[in-house]
Amino acid sequence: MDSRPQSIDVIYTKKGGANIKAQLGYRMNGSSSYAGLETISDGDRATNTWKMSWPCKSAVGLLKVQGQGTFETPSATFPGC
Repeated sequence: MDSRPQSIDVIYTKKGGANIKAQLGYRMNGSSSYAGLETISDGDRATNTWKMSWPCKSAVGLLKVQGQGTFETPSATFPGC
C-alpha cells in the first residue's frame, strides 16, 4: 500500500440565483465530514480540501445547503487504487 498523502477536493461554483449558506463535505466508507458553514454568492467558487493518508476507497462530494438539503457528486476513486 502506498503511504503518500492524498486529498479530497470539493469545489462548487455558484452560477446564478440568490446567496446560499452551505457546507462543503465528503462521504467515504459511510462516514461524512463537513467544513464550516459559509455564504456562497452568485459567481463565487467555494473550495475545501481534506488531507488524509492513501485511503484507496471511493468518495462522494457533498454540498449541504441550509433549507434545501444535501446534494452529491458522482463517486470518485483515488488514482492508483
